[in-house]
Amino acid sequence: MTEVSLWWPFAVMLAGAAVTYAWRALGVVLSGRIAPQGKLFEWIACIAYALLSGLIARMILLPAGPLAEVPLADRLGAAILGLAVFFLARRNMPLGVVSAVAALMALSWARGAGVL
Repeated sequence: MTEVSLWWPFAVMLAGAAVTYAWRALGVVLSGRIAPQGKLFEWIACIAYALLSGLIARMILLPAGPLAEVPLADRLGAAILGLAVFFLARRNMPLGVVSAVAALMALSWARGAGVL
């Protein structure tokens, strides 16, 4: 390997860090100018929620890796149980997530999948 190729990974990491911190700096500069109750902020929040719900739906309906071996009924059942616990526990996110994971593990174990 030449000396230039040894430094290439560090140059790529440095460029990635520079781009990341440039966007963060821009966010800090612009954050004082965006009204939290304004239409722009509401639109950004809607986009973020839409992306998150799309990713969750994809994980449940079209999973990849070991989760793909778990039957759809188990994935849906665990998600529904986690959502129900979340609302019944006054929107307690950790409790909803833990109950969904526990349900998925229990259903997987009960079917003998042993995936999780």
